[in-house]
Amino acid sequence: MEELNYLLYLLVLGLTTLAMAAYLVFFISQNKTVRKAARLILVASGVAQSLYILSRYILTGHTPITSQHETVIFFAWATTWAYLSFRWRYTVKNFGTFVSFFLFCLVFISYFSSREITVLVPALQSAWLPLHAGVSLVAYGFLSLAFCGGLMYLLLERELKAKKFGYFFARLPSLDALDQLNSHCITAGFVFLTLGIVTGSFWARQAWGTYWHWDPKETWSLITWFIYLVQIHQRFTVGWRGKRAAIMTVVGFLSVLFTLWGVTYFLGGVHSYAG
Repeated sequence: MEELNYLLYLLVLGLTTLAMAAYLVFFISQNKTVRKAARLILVASGVAQSLYILSRYILTGHTPITSQHETVIFFAWATTWAYLSFRWRYTVKNFGTFVSFFLFCLVFISYFSSREITVLVPALQSAWLPLHAGVSLVAYGFLSLAFCGGLMYLLLERELKAKKFGYFFARLPSLDALDQLNSHCITAGFVFLTLGIVTGSFWARQAWGTYWHWDPKETWSLITWFIYLVQIHQRFTVGWRGKRAAIMTVVGFLSVLFTLWGVTYFLGGVHSYAG
């Protein structure tokens, strides 16, 4: 089973890299046949990720979401299927190129993370593990889409402001389409992020006897939640859109990354076992 698990991981790495390369070729050539092939490869990568997570679950006997390697792969899985579900309903020009590059970065990071299977500490031996951690990473998947859209917005806005209608102007969707993408993905991500915090508080009550004790990761999760809350509130009350919203999306996602990994390395806390 371990050999099959490793082969599935190599398949994930290969298909994700190939999808990114195909999307990059499409971005340059704008060949629709290449775009279709890239999308099919990304779907195959998503299936391979699902099979890899399932095989690791069989190996470990618990939801594989407790080490850095497992977290990165689950993050990639969540982002892949969040994108594919989004693509099923909406069409955003060349969005797949940016998302596939982000996915490649995640899988590349996982390659240098230890694949060693560790025994769960008592605090993690709970039914809340897949619910809390899984929902949180699904939230991060949608927020990563918003981040990619925010970068696209800033690249296009820069060209338009400079009145240089060059490479990105010809290949990126309109600013309005990117702003709508930002809104949809942040709204979905915020809902899951809220559920992640709520389930985490119930888990904390079960494990430590209190719903909240201001652990560094809990604190940064709340900070991240407030960043997105402010953005959603401002959008729907005073029409906060455009460049300001795109910048806040990038800032919010940097907070997501710090919550996920930075807190563990720099601040520690009771969540450090999941680093």
